[in-house]
Amino acid sequence: MKLFTSLSNMRANSFWLIKHSLITSLLINLVGHVQAEESDVKVDSVPVTENVQLEQESKGYAFSNQTVIEMAKELAKSPMKPAEKAPQALTDMDYPTYRQINFQQNQAVWGKSLTKFSVQLFAPGFIFKDLVSIDVVENGRAFPLNVSSDSFSTPNPEISKLISQVGKYAGLRLHYPLNKADMNDEFAVFQGASYFRAISKGQSYGLSARGLAVDVAQPKGEEFPMFKQFWIERPSSSQDAIVVHALLDSKSVTGAYRFGIYPGKPTRIDVKATLFPRVDLKNVGIAPLTSMFMYDDMLDVSDVPDYRTAVHDSDGLQILTGKDEMIWRPLNNPKSLQVSAFSDASPKGFGLIQRHRNFEDYQDLEASYHTRPSAWIKPMNDWGAGHIELVEIPSNSETNDNIVAYWQPKEGFKKGESYTYQYLMTWSNDTPVSLDLPRVVRSAKGVKLFKTNPEVVIDFNKMPDVNIDDLTIDASISRGKILEKIAVKNPHNNGVRVYVSFDPQDVDLAELRVQLKQGETAVAPTWLYRWTKE
Repeated sequence: MKLFTSLSNMRANSFWLIKHSLITSLLINLVGHVQAEESDVKVDSVPVTENVQLEQESKGYAFSNQTVIEMAKELAKSPMKPAEKAPQALTDMDYPTYRQINFQQNQAVWGKSLTKFSVQLFAPGFIFKDLVSIDVVENGRAFPLNVSSDSFSTPNPEISKLISQVGKYAGLRLHYPLNKADMNDEFAVFQGASYFRAISKGQSYGLSARGLAVDVAQPKGEEFPMFKQFWIERPSSSQDAIVVHALLDSKSVTGAYRFGIYPGKPTRIDVKATLFPRVDLKNVGIAPLTSMFMYDDMLDVSDVPDYRTAVHDSDGLQILTGKDEMIWRPLNNPKSLQVSAFSDASPKGFGLIQRHRNFEDYQDLEASYHTRPSAWIKPMNDWGAGHIELVEIPSNSETNDNIVAYWQPKEGFKKGESYTYQYLMTWSNDTPVSLDLPRVVRSAKGVKLFKTNPEVVIDFNKMPDVNIDDLTIDASISRGKILEKIAVKNPHNNGVRVYVSFDPQDVDLAELRVQLKQGETAVAPTWLYRWTKE
């Protein structure tokens, strides 16, 4: 695997646009999380009768897995039509006012039926200006959901009337008895552009996913595709999975998405995306993940005093290459925009991982960072050649998402062609692969004792029987010189600790690569790190 160098100087002009978009994504997370806390309800508190609000005069229309694909294909033949916007009276409201708009629990889709799932909806307003159509699918026919003045509880009748007149929504959230059999918990949300997120049993919301990323960290500015319409298939009373379809639209591309969603421990989402570019696209991101990393107490410590030892939704990028090499790349909160690319062919997986799972790792009683999910992407068809791109954006606030990772196909997209990507997303506590094999459990940096050279320390676990004398350390640096490399047993985690000191020779940036081997065989994940001059 080839590691590309920094692209920060080339892409610095796009920093503020990226930062603005990621702040918006965090606001999406905050709004959804607040409303989720207010809406969890006891399953046995609702009657058994049905109360789905469908268009009364409509008999619906035929719907199948091909319906959205044909719609996306047809849309791609003509220029994009901008999404309908909510009226200014709704978008001018402030966040505290928007927080008071809540979907009425007795209006929940399938909330009064025997299915284990229910659906609640988001009203347009505040930053959620784009209007979304939402249909439900029953017995092979789709029916638009109707908005009435009773759909939402609001601060005043004027807002209720406006929402009813608009007749559309800003997104949806799914509920299921995730943690307790008698409690319907929110576990997945689709809201804002093509953003969505999910949690597993015992978790709290953290990082987000997107349907597609276009021109991330490019000087001309990022393009944000959006899900303009959703179709939700009604599950039977015995089903523990639900299917959501979405139509993606953007200036450069359209797409049909099918999400097979399986709540549990962990929650899994089976994604199939069929994409139709309107133009040739060079910089397109498949299965994008968006997260936050402020600091930890090992490689990227806080610049200001803080009682917490770490603040992040994810602490590393993990990659399983097409050649079965496992890679761990710790995240940074850099001083300047950093873009890294990891070339591969037919990747077997990647994800943003929250590895440290104990309260003591963060000491945060409110944010509960130790309960934030990891997200792992497993391709289910051949993705060909390309690279995994990691974007790290400087941030001085944990309210800013500043990490993005995605797969970028080598040849991009060609106008007039279609592209299909299938992948399984797992919202687990850690990487859901190779659980019994050694892992990088800690990385730290400092200065070598009695010298002035920088040094990194890497802890690998699950190596209790290894003979240190049989190990070799394959360490390299892109610029500069490796000075010393040492491996010792670490009885505290049944593993091995590796020390690597180096001389950067006055460069501002260097890429480090460390791999433990027995003979020619790697016995632990490859550790990668971008060292930057303080």
